[in-house]
Amino acid sequence: MYFDNLADLWSMAGHGPYVWSAYAISFIVLLGTVVIPAKKYQQQLAQIRKQQSESV
Repeated sequence: MYFDNLADLWSMAGHGPYVWSAYAISFIVLLGTVVIPAKKYQQQLAQIRKQQSESV
């Protein structure tokens, strides 16, 4: 393995904060691209169901 221990993996010779923050930001953005549309879909579906039940 390239790193001898977990602390070396975390610090990455001083570049760790930049590397891990880039991973975190990327993960958050990717998660948002899944979660936000799913929430909007559920809201729209609930609104459609409500409109259909009111019209009956």
